[in-house]
Amino acid sequence: MQWLWAIIVGFVLGLIARAILPGKQHQPLWLTTLFGIVGAILGNAVSRWVGVEDTRGIDWLRHLFQLIGAVVIVGLGDMVYMALRGGRRHTV
Repeated sequence: MQWLWAIIVGFVLGLIARAILPGKQHQPLWLTTLFGIVGAILGNAVSRWVGVEDTRGIDWLRHLFQLIGAVVIVGLGDMVYMALRGGRRHTV
């Protein structure tokens, strides 16, 4: 069941990251979800490193680190995706 939550959280974080980033991101939705999952994992690692992974109540700092991780990964992932696609715009 954890994999289902990872997909849901990755999807939501990826969409929020795409909304935060300026301009249009060109990667498909499934790749945005994967980038969101990787960003959440990165955010969890940073929160563990800082020492705020588990707190009483809602872990706002951990969620903030997850969102920041997702924004970074979605932004970098879009640049790599466009470089691999040859800079062509993908229309649906």
